[in-house]
Amino acid sequence: MGMLLDGIKKNNFVVFGRAGMDMFAGPVGAKSEHAEMFHADLGGSSANICAGLVKLGAQSALVTSVSDDAIGRFCINRLNHYGVDTGYVRSVGGEARTSLAIYESVLEDFQNVIYRNGAADFEVTDADVDLVDYTRFGVLITAGTVFAAEPSRGSTFHAMERARTIGMPVIFDIDYRPYSWPSPDVAADVLSRAGEASDMIVGNDEEFGFMAGGIEKGLDKARELAAKGKFIIYKMGHEGAITLFEGQEMRTGIYPVTAVKPNGAGDSFMAGLLASIADGHDLRNAVLRGSACASIVVSQPGCAPAMPTTEELDAFLAQHPGATTA
Repeated sequence: MGMLLDGIKKNNFVVFGRAGMDMFAGPVGAKSEHAEMFHADLGGSSANICAGLVKLGAQSALVTSVSDDAIGRFCINRLNHYGVDTGYVRSVGGEARTSLAIYESVLEDFQNVIYRNGAADFEVTDADVDLVDYTRFGVLITAGTVFAAEPSRGSTFHAMERARTIGMPVIFDIDYRPYSWPSPDVAADVLSRAGEASDMIVGNDEEFGFMAGGIEKGLDKARELAAKGKFIIYKMGHEGAITLFEGQEMRTGIYPVTAVKPNGAGDSFMAGLLASIADGHDLRNAVLRGSACASIVVSQPGCAPAMPTTEELDAFLAQHPGATTA
């Protein structure tokens, strides 16, 4: 736990995973098929975490591949716009394509259409991750989607080993997306391996349940991992979260808002939690600040553009003085 917190407090994160283009329908409330316009911005879970961290005063670098085309360059330009270090983003030719997500700001029957055929972010190799100067960073963060295919599966495990050799803690966001995987059995096996190799695991009840073989077993799985010395954040949607560490279980609530979409919450939670720990907030407040970031993002269109700055987060908390589990 001490090594993990010390790493986070360096406030400089290297993040493995995808960047993509998000296109979200306008105006708010319009279904995608009836949209009058679409707004484009940065997306992809790891890129969102990077942007969220920088907006909250941290430093972040993304390790990924994008297609060597206009969409890949768009993503690099947007990463640069948000202040993310793109020195480890490689453009790949051939048929690989940067992912595209098309969604709407509508909660009822929410639609998110994902284009991930031949995804460029799966093309990260051992050679790519060996270029990273791990000594620059306090923590390695990875989102689960990188493990869905080779070569990025093997190269990310390789990067985690590189981090371990220098005593750098590893944070794993389970981020299970069934459409990326060849089968649920492969996913459960590989994601469990990634969890075992990590110091901190963040996921929701469905994701822990998936790793355990049934949603009703999710909390037991989280407790089992915590008993092995892992720091666990077990998220339960509107019921809040349970933080498990050093034999303790800490329950926290959420900040109710009028949501316009469900996506982006987990990425924003991660950024808010880590940046708040780095800023010196105690663990309970850091988790609550992460929860507030999640509420902010679901209440606005887009993902990366909806991530709050520190000032916006503090203003939100001033207007929402108490979290609730109701």
